[in-house]
Amino acid sequence: MRKTICDLLPIQYPIVQAGMVWVSGGKLAAASANAGILGVVGAGSMKPDLLEHHILKAKSLTNHPERLAVNVPLLYEKTKEQMEVALKHGIKTIISSAGSPKTYTAWLKDQGCTVIHVTSSPELALKCELAGVDAVIAEGFEAGGHNGREEITTLTLIPQVVDAVKIPVIAAGGIGDGRAIAAVMCLGAAGAQLGTRFVATVESSAHDNFKNAIINSNSASTMLMMKKSVPVRLYKNKFFEEIKKLEDAGASKEELEAHLGHGRAKKGMLEGDMNDGEIEVGQISGLIKDVPTVAELVERLIEEQRRSLPTNGRFF
Repeated sequence: MRKTICDLLPIQYPIVQAGMVWVSGGKLAAASANAGILGVVGAGSMKPDLLEHHILKAKSLTNHPERLAVNVPLLYEKTKEQMEVALKHGIKTIISSAGSPKTYTAWLKDQGCTVIHVTSSPELALKCELAGVDAVIAEGFEAGGHNGREEITTLTLIPQVVDAVKIPVIAAGGIGDGRAIAAVMCLGAAGAQLGTRFVATVESSAHDNFKNAIINSNSASTMLMMKKSVPVRLYKNKFFEEIKKLEDAGASKEELEAHLGHGRAKKGMLEGDMNDGEIEVGQISGLIKDVPTVAELVERLIEEQRRSLPTNGRFF
């Protein structure tokens, strides 16, 4: 049996449900924990008091609070307060992203936390290891939401990161079924993080319009945009076309951000405005054709992974 992140985290299967804005609240995180994987509350769209609400909700819905984590993007001003809320309620796994791994890792480790940082390149992965993180999530640019500027695909990123560091590597980006989990683990990953696949689940807080858009997607339904600001993979809707027109015309970073404005992601992903909302979703959406419960999905992922490998090659 090859070592997996089950040796690092108190989970049954080496799968992480990604922390995503407006989508991964307490209900989704609890369902993931109950299914034996790491359930992550995405703090990016939450002020500290709302984050507290979702942590408490998650804890009330699971008998496995040790399987709960919080993802904290480091680019927001309330980052430290968000982490303090998580610590206050006994969260022992923190996933940091969109910032330097040096900022909070030592402090979090002093609080007894397991720290995982998201990286988009082997160079940053090495910096994460030197900063003392316990594992990295190496995310290829197939992923939905904000992406690294390097535009390295998952298939090429994972083996490079595995070779660059000694700590466990969790693969992310374009992973939507058990076949992909098997593939990235064959590349040396110790586990896999799935985002878009968990958006289209019963327990996700995504609006039904968003879920339906995913299951009706095809292989060309997304594109990486906003490269002059913070690169983000978007679903092709009216807002996407407006951004593309601006980018094609050479719009500045300031012009792009002005058109984006505030609250557009909430408008799309949580409130269901599929025209003017910002819909962050991964390329794997073209593979997703149903909206199962988290328990059904995890069971399916495990079975698909096992069928993808010979008996002596199973990872779990």
